[in-house]
Amino acid sequence: MLQSTTPSTRLLIVDDDPGIRDLISGFLANHGYQVDTAGDPQEMRAKLAQGRYALIVLDVMMPGEDGLSALKALQKSNGPPVIMLSAADTDIDRIVGLEIGAEDYLAKPCNPRELLARIRTVLRRGSAPVAAVSPETPPGASDKAHTVHFAGWRLDLIARVLCDPDDTEVALSDGEFRLLRAFVQRPRRVLTREQLLDCVAGSARDSFDRAIDVQVSRLRRKLTSGRERMELIRTVRSEGYMFVPPVTQGHAS
Repeated sequence: MLQSTTPSTRLLIVDDDPGIRDLISGFLANHGYQVDTAGDPQEMRAKLAQGRYALIVLDVMMPGEDGLSALKALQKSNGPPVIMLSAADTDIDRIVGLEIGAEDYLAKPCNPRELLARIRTVLRRGSAPVAAVSPETPPGASDKAHTVHFAGWRLDLIARVLCDPDDTEVALSDGEFRLLRAFVQRPRRVLTREQLLDCVAGSARDSFDRAIDVQVSRLRRKLTSGRERMELIRTVRSEGYMFVPPVTQGHAS
């Protein structure tokens, strides 16, 4: 029996090995997903031009353009979340993939059930309800609470849109958004890695445990793209991180 899955949940498997494509796509289709496949990044882009996908499973090692180059292009175009697959399972490969913007990373050959679990986790993170800016915000508070301002930046917590001081939109991956949301909810407080893991990963702690510093580094770089290059995220040695600027709700003062 197929497990319940939103009909519009479409996945794209990108791998140059037809056997792997057939194995993964067949398994995921049996669990209720609509699955398309592509043999290389060029075919992937052709598929993306034809319709929207909830998530891409992308192989790293492919002839010609590799998966990491394809991932960089996807990040620039604000593409769907990506889970990387690679036969090279080293910390360096994993960190590079996460730094570029992958939501998760699995070594090949992988157990299709583990891949399914990772896919469900990433999709749950993307569809999770957005929390109020402060735990103390009462029910029925004004919609202005959905927008926060800090150091000239603006973050819409509902639309997940971040704009720099020049009002230019800055693309965020799902993990980067969740991390920034955790910071703006708790400004000027030291947050340990454990606390950030609770905010960002939830039940998917294993996949984030060694990557929280990478996520912070990626977010920090994006928060220097504006006019003013002030320190927004401070490293507190042996403790964690602190979001430095004051955060206001609603219209900027």
